[in-house]
Amino acid sequence: MPEAGLGSRFPAASQSPGLLLWRVTNRWQAAMRAALAPHELTHVQYVLLASLTWLGDREPERLVTQVDLAGFAATDPMMTSQVLRALERAGLVERLPHPTDGRARILRATPEGAAAARRATADVEAADAAFFAPVDADGFGADLARLAASDDRPDGTAL
Repeated sequence: MPEAGLGSRFPAASQSPGLLLWRVTNRWQAAMRAALAPHELTHVQYVLLASLTWLGDREPERLVTQVDLAGFAATDPMMTSQVLRALERAGLVERLPHPTDGRARILRATPEGAAAARRATADVEAADAAFFAPVDADGFGADLARLAASDDRPDGTAL
């Protein structure tokens, strides 16, 4: 007969930080989908478009490539490529030839793309403010930043 239970160190599922993070993340993603629906952007499209707009505003001389954008946004490079193609078809992003690397493309938000990112950001930030209202957003944000800055995977290997 199999042993009963999971063998978890937590007496209740609601005490597991991983499960709580999973539940909160799912609720937050639902809030982001709702905030972005009027803009006809998926969350990953918004993240990449907003990141590209941010980089273009802050570092206009920088030649941002797909690899650069994926690193900045912490997204998978192959998925980033697929999403960028969709944003390009929608007229929100330009992919231009790189002056020195024939394999790379320079990315730029079009004026329409930058405007769309700015409009969506207002709704995303309002949704964030409402979602995180029950907690100390500054303290929670600092905790998240520490977790995001971790250089190691849970198995001890470097990222």
